[in-house]
Amino acid sequence: MDGVQPKTRIDKLVGDHARALSERLQAHREQLFPPNAKRVLRKFTSGEVAELLGVKDAYLRKLDLDGRGPSPETRAGGRRYYSPSDIQALREMLEKGAKAPGTYLPGRRDGDHLQVITVINFKGGSGKTTTAAHLAQKLALDGYRVLAIDLDPQASLSALHGVQPEFDLPDGGTIYDAIRYDDPLPVRNVIQKTYFTNLDLIPGNLDLMEFEHTTPMALRERSGNLFFTRIGDALAEVEEDYDTVVIDCPPQLGFLTMSALSAATAILVTVHPQMLDVMSMCQFLLMTSNLLSVVADAGGSMDYDWMRYVITRYEPGDGPQNQMVSFMRSMFGENVLNHPVLKSTAISDAGITKQTLYEIEKAQFTRSTYERALESLNSVHAEIEGLIQAAWGRKGS
Repeated sequence: MDGVQPKTRIDKLVGDHARALSERLQAHREQLFPPNAKRVLRKFTSGEVAELLGVKDAYLRKLDLDGRGPSPETRAGGRRYYSPSDIQALREMLEKGAKAPGTYLPGRRDGDHLQVITVINFKGGSGKTTTAAHLAQKLALDGYRVLAIDLDPQASLSALHGVQPEFDLPDGGTIYDAIRYDDPLPVRNVIQKTYFTNLDLIPGNLDLMEFEHTTPMALRERSGNLFFTRIGDALAEVEEDYDTVVIDCPPQLGFLTMSALSAATAILVTVHPQMLDVMSMCQFLLMTSNLLSVVADAGGSMDYDWMRYVITRYEPGDGPQNQMVSFMRSMFGENVLNHPVLKSTAISDAGITKQTLYEIEKAQFTRSTYERALESLNSVHAEIEGLIQAAWGRKGS
């Protein structure tokens, strides 16, 4: 009939859009990071390194003059720069002469258990992946051996670390390969080194959805280990290699998230302080409690070292946000971290080039904008490191 628009098959349209978008994203990546170029982390100024190590810049200069430790690269104006591997070498050298063990290498000692921090929220836009990525990278910079796991099929954490799933993982390579019910692989087979010293990654992709589909069948057939033990069992294979694990969960309460919660020793809940987000979180917490009760009744471990809410994308000048933060602090007390992560153009602009604030050159930002954002992140991470150390029975919590 004239004038009647032909109907569009939505599966075809969505597929065409996905392919076109994927090709454009790949072209964008190749423009930023040519295919034959290995992505590397920038070098850090001696001032940044001194702050990371907790020493004076003058002390680093003296070490260099005395021929101790790695020699920095000297650039225009006499500025000195250290690579991430140089920072680790300095840590190892300084630790040998430290008065207190763990001063420069703060990770696990004999008897300390692996810290598995699961980052969760039900609602998109809460800063969950950004929080997980910055936390994993800062722990690595601070001398911890870190494994980051991307459990989200959307794979944003992987993308931030230079992995584009549809191009880089055509034949699997996620944790699904290690936790599937049929013929699982050793988890070591899916761990990738990153360009961050001390930071390894298990990337994500759409394969992770298979766990949500196959688990009900396994439950019916009662085959294999119970679903909620599978991530913990996989991590047990490599726990001696790491001090901390940071898991970025999908934004829903499926079998993957419940398995991650069962493997966790600590939980970090990201919260954007607006009424709709907090209402959504309320529903999320109710469902989480109900589902974890079922897991606990089935024998799952529910013992945690700590759980904290972290306020993200916080705008100090926003009155309603301040009211919501005060409300949360009155409700949850010490379970809310003292420091929020500020909403910052520096963090969002860095994300455009698939980088974090720790990777980007600060010269690309207004100095005050960069320093304000970095200070808020570092303050949050210092609180979390204190909780990790306290879980190992050390001071500093």
